[in-house]
Amino acid sequence: MNADAHNKPHRDTVFVEEAEVLEHHGYDGKQFIMKLQAPKTAKHALPGSFIHLRCDAQRPMRRPLSIMRSDQQKGWIEILYRVFGEGTELLSQNPVGSHLNLMGPIGKPFELHPERPLPLLLGGGVGIPPMVFIADEARKQKATYQPMILMGSETPFPFKTRPSQIMIPGLPDGVIAAMPLMEDWHIPSRLASLQSFPGVYQGYITDLARAWLKTLDDQQRNEVELFACGPHPMLEAVATLAHEFDLPCQLSLEEFMACAIGGCAGCVVKVHNDDGTTAMKRVCVDGPVFPAEAIFPKAG
Repeated sequence: MNADAHNKPHRDTVFVEEAEVLEHHGYDGKQFIMKLQAPKTAKHALPGSFIHLRCDAQRPMRRPLSIMRSDQQKGWIEILYRVFGEGTELLSQNPVGSHLNLMGPIGKPFELHPERPLPLLLGGGVGIPPMVFIADEARKQKATYQPMILMGSETPFPFKTRPSQIMIPGLPDGVIAAMPLMEDWHIPSRLASLQSFPGVYQGYITDLARAWLKTLDDQQRNEVELFACGPHPMLEAVATLAHEFDLPCQLSLEEFMACAIGGCAGCVVKVHNDDGTTAMKRVCVDGPVFPAEAIFPKAG
């Protein structure tokens, strides 16, 4: 490898594709799930990867969107997004059969560790997609990992909830609503919200996670690793939870970005290094996944 390639580790792993819209479904709360035929991106995508998508041919500014699922053999990826402004409004109007230009897959992904075979996945709002992706990756290695996924939303969930057939000891009575896809995958899942949705935990996702962690003995807890994506306050609460139980934790950050390939430095965040120093890192290529203590260091 030459020096220039070493300094640009993403050079040969980010592709530009004209992706065909295979499926496009709308849900309550102006939420949409879109399946795109993008074989190069699908082949290289990993949990935590995202795409930089042109929402409309007449609007050159792209939007960063997390990949929720990827099929390497069939060459498709799936994204979940919520309409926030003009760009995503235009994106929501694309019918099946239309084509969209994308760059991907981008970013440093999550990493599962076999010494921590109980991944606890926490997704909030549009931070749910990376958690679905890592759950899919973990189930493919079911002899090693037994994941559990908790999802929170203050708008209706982008799927019809189903009473779970998978029991989870230690959770409050009546918390039975689950994501149907996880049920089909035989992965335990539960939902949290402040909106009084039926069967959903009435509170924060981190409180639900804390209730479960308290049921574990020391040996079981030593097998847990936290993974999370969501809004900043939620990620800070997850980092606090990780500190409380002395658990390793990986966070995927959500930041506005322009180029998404490290050139503009518009998505930099302060990162705390192990030696006590700090540095400004780009979420797009240095992340979006960071250790929790690098973003939210332990007090004292």
